[in-house]
Amino acid sequence: MDSTLPDRRVLLVEDEMMVAGMLERMLTGLGYAVVGPAIAVDEAIEMIDDGGIDVAVLDINLDGQMSYPVADELTNRGIPFVFATGYGGGDLPNAYEGCSILKKPFRRSGLGDALAGVLNGHGSIA
Repeated sequence: MDSTLPDRRVLLVEDEMMVAGMLERMLTGLGYAVVGPAIAVDEAIEMIDDGGIDVAVLDINLDGQMSYPVADELTNRGIPFVFATGYGGGDLPNAYEGCSILKKPFRRSGLGDALAGVLNGHGSIA
């Protein structure tokens, strides 16, 4: 990310603290300011309500609770997001077909590419 630009704020929604810590380091290394991590749907929506979110990384399964309501809220507000999952992307409901998906484990470069893609209006499976 270009260091001459102000930091973009990324909402991190991840319930596993070790994974969240790794993702936070990746995101800050890419030049993003991290909001969160949120470990549950209601917490993530509160962070969205607080404003200032440019993009989000959503773990699909939050300790048995699906993050789809967070994705819906982001979509309603025009905020792009990337789903992150260890289960593959084939089981997404039709409403999320075409959403950007990062399959765990992934590298910092893959995360950076996925976020740049959604910020530029492109979705893909990475």
